[in-house]
Amino acid sequence: MKYVIKNGAVSINGETILESINLEINEKSHIGIVGKNGAGKTTLLRSIVDNSMLESGIDDTSFQVIKQGNPSIGYLKQIELNDNNTMLEEVRKPFVDIIKMEDRLEYLVNEMNSRDDIKLVEEYTALEEKFKNNGGYTYKKEYEVLIKKFGFKEKDKSKHLSEFSGGQKTKIAFIKMLLNKPDILLLDEPTNHLDIDTVEWLEEYLKNYKKAIVVVSHDRMFINNIVDTIYDISYGALIKYSGNYDYYEQQKQLNYEKALKDYEFQQKEIARLTKIYERFRCKPSKAKLAMSRLHQLEKMDILERPNKIEAITFKTNIDNIVMPSREVFILDNLGIGYDKVLYNLNLYVRRGDKIGIIGPNGLGKSTILKTIVGLIPKLHGSITVGNNVNIGYFDQSLAMLDENHTVLEEFMAKFPKVSEYEARCSLGSFLFKGDDVLKKLNVLSGGERVRLQLCKILYTKPNVLILDEPTNHLDIVGREYLETILNDYSGTVLFVSHDRYFVSKVATSILALTKDSYKLYNCTYKEYLDKVKLEKDIDVDNSYKDNEKKTNEVLMENKKKVNTYNLNKEVSKIEREIKKIEESIKKDEESLYLEEIYSDYDKLNTVNNRINDSKKKLEELNNKWIELMEIQYSN
Repeated sequence: MKYVIKNGAVSINGETILESINLEINEKSHIGIVGKNGAGKTTLLRSIVDNSMLESGIDDTSFQVIKQGNPSIGYLKQIELNDNNTMLEEVRKPFVDIIKMEDRLEYLVNEMNSRDDIKLVEEYTALEEKFKNNGGYTYKKEYEVLIKKFGFKEKDKSKHLSEFSGGQKTKIAFIKMLLNKPDILLLDEPTNHLDIDTVEWLEEYLKNYKKAIVVVSHDRMFINNIVDTIYDISYGALIKYSGNYDYYEQQKQLNYEKALKDYEFQQKEIARLTKIYERFRCKPSKAKLAMSRLHQLEKMDILERPNKIEAITFKTNIDNIVMPSREVFILDNLGIGYDKVLYNLNLYVRRGDKIGIIGPNGLGKSTILKTIVGLIPKLHGSITVGNNVNIGYFDQSLAMLDENHTVLEEFMAKFPKVSEYEARCSLGSFLFKGDDVLKKLNVLSGGERVRLQLCKILYTKPNVLILDEPTNHLDIVGREYLETILNDYSGTVLFVSHDRYFVSKVATSILALTKDSYKLYNCTYKEYLDKVKLEKDIDVDNSYKDNEKKTNEVLMENKKKVNTYNLNKEVSKIEREIKKIEESIKKDEESLYLEEIYSDYDKLNTVNNRINDSKKKLEELNNKWIELMEIQYSN
């Protein structure tokens, strides 16, 4: 299978959106599409589905669309749903051929039980083999897993689609698309509105998808972990990078620096040759020299100055904020919820803390924030607010915006004493330039609305920021600069986000919610993941009363496992292996800084994979060493 667009372009209402599309999708390509908001990422996906949108690009003679193998394409907006069907009926549609085979097999079994016929046996044997090879014994598990992972309950399977909300129908369409297993899977912001657990599961699912994927996503960790190729849409053209998002970021900067250096060198050379020609062209004795320089200029392929790497810069006005007392919030047995108590929360929030709240959807992450700021009444307990606390609250619904206002009116309504000049300056620092401030709020994009709200909040110089999904609608560059703002911010931050990369960059503590409890981890997101993994690996859960008994049982079992060999000898052997692997990791990590490695994606990928494999082996050995030492100690 191969799908190629060569020198294509897309124009909408006379405006050229994409002027140079050169895209190649191979059988197992995992491609990420990146670019700023409005660059044409969704337009590109639509043009892959609907080739009638495409026209000739810069070179009219070479425009082509090549489809080898007539590939099937899965695109969420093309998935049809029948409101009269139940969810189960709808998600079983991709397996219609398997279900027909299953029904036929059942019929053949009944017939063979009632009469002897060799032809029935032969048909059953052949059909059963085909049924097995086509996933007949696993297809039910496939859709059951997806239904569960997307947050549906057992009772939902019997509901008609007309009973579901628009968001739920989108999830059902997504399930159906995944089960169709198209040759090319087109995904436009697939992680939107999914909680972290579901995103991590989807990430693993797509990493193992055996066919082609083309994905648009602002979730950098997600896209980094599933793609092997990046196409960057910049100034209407697609630029290909062979590697994941981390490699793309590095290589894009290096490419720009090299192109700029080449351009500047050529400009100096042009100036030098021109100067020689102009100086000697009128001197007969130097005419030959002058003409040779002119010929050099005429033969030169003139380089264009490379486009600057586009960036969004947020200039904030939050220096010299007034600091609150050391204890910002004290939550004492705080009842969180609406009618039913979700949590009895005990939490100290101290000055300078940056706490990220994570957990599955529906567990009350936003409810915690709204209770703290007083938008929802507490069910019981108390909230003690420290002295000089000035809160800036960002609501993901952006409900506090007046849709009838212009951008400028909205800002000045919030700050009536501010001059129009100062208001324009503040809005300009958040990219509302010139007549942009005269736009009505009801025509703003999601990213523009977020920028306006952040501008209003930060203008008040709050010393505590409470942010509910602040990265929603922001593109990658916008998220990166928001991270920069929060990392430079000297105040306290309490935020909810499903963007793992954002959480990892900003949070200094993690408040992790589960269905029945919560736990505060005073560490970064990466350290939190390591701790959770360790807790799962060694089956530690201090909430169980019989933990000590279980631990003793494990130790006794381990004693039985090692009673056939010398314990001390085994410990020494593992310690030697640990030292050897640690030295190997150190050597490989040092090699990442060698130009011959980091400039070659294949070598870089090989070394990184070797490091990851070594670290996994090291963790296994460390866990084994801990087990043996515990047994040794218990003896």
